[in-house]
Amino acid sequence: MTQRTAHPMFKSTISPVAVLSLFMLLLTGCDTMPHRDPSFAASYPAPLATTPQQQASSGSIYQAGRDVVLFQDSKARRVGDTLTIVLTESTNASKNSSNSINKAQNTTIANPTIFGASPSFALPGFLPLAAVAGGNNLGSSLSSSGAFAGGTKTAQTNSLTGDITVTIADVLPNGNLVVRGEKRINLNAGNEYVKVSGIVRPVDIQTDNSVLSNRVADATIVYNAEGAEADSSKMGWLARFFNSPWMPY
Repeated sequence: MTQRTAHPMFKSTISPVAVLSLFMLLLTGCDTMPHRDPSFAASYPAPLATTPQQQASSGSIYQAGRDVVLFQDSKARRVGDTLTIVLTESTNASKNSSNSINKAQNTTIANPTIFGASPSFALPGFLPLAAVAGGNNLGSSLSSSGAFAGGTKTAQTNSLTGDITVTIADVLPNGNLVVRGEKRINLNAGNEYVKVSGIVRPVDIQTDNSVLSNRVADATIVYNAEGAEADSSKMGWLARFFNSPWMPY
């Protein structure tokens, strides 16, 4: 039985440089478009019915399946309507704390007296008995001390302003509106995302169909970014380990 060998012209070796070049090429070809978050996806109104009976015109101003509002304003009130959230978030927090603990202990046990005499003894096997005769007794002394000092100081200031238009996802039984939405911005250095969700009272909606963010109940406001600049401002994984609670020192 003969064994076939490949022709030398078909033999090739892949150098590490070629593998690295292919890997960099794949990285440059990655999708840089912003990604949609399903948790903040827009809501759309229910489609209008298109049955022949509803399409037929009866000559009246108000038609079934037609939305004609003559005596109401243009504020959002139904599922799928848009509402502008005016972001006016500003927080300022600071915290100072210090802690100091000191502990010291000193215990002394005198040599006891037994039958009117203080016992003493030698240590055989270590020194000649004559040299230590009477040099050891039952007295003992113990002392310990410990100290701990700790302190922390934290200061944080955040500010977020801008506008984002969201859609109504649901209308609660009491008339409040569940809103959610997302704004995706693609810049040269990466992508930026502004996400908002919460509950809005119709009475808090202003005449221009906007509401302040501090009037949104159960508000979730997210502002983050991804890209080269966002990555450069983040702490590396090894540095995060040394600053985590798992670090023993």
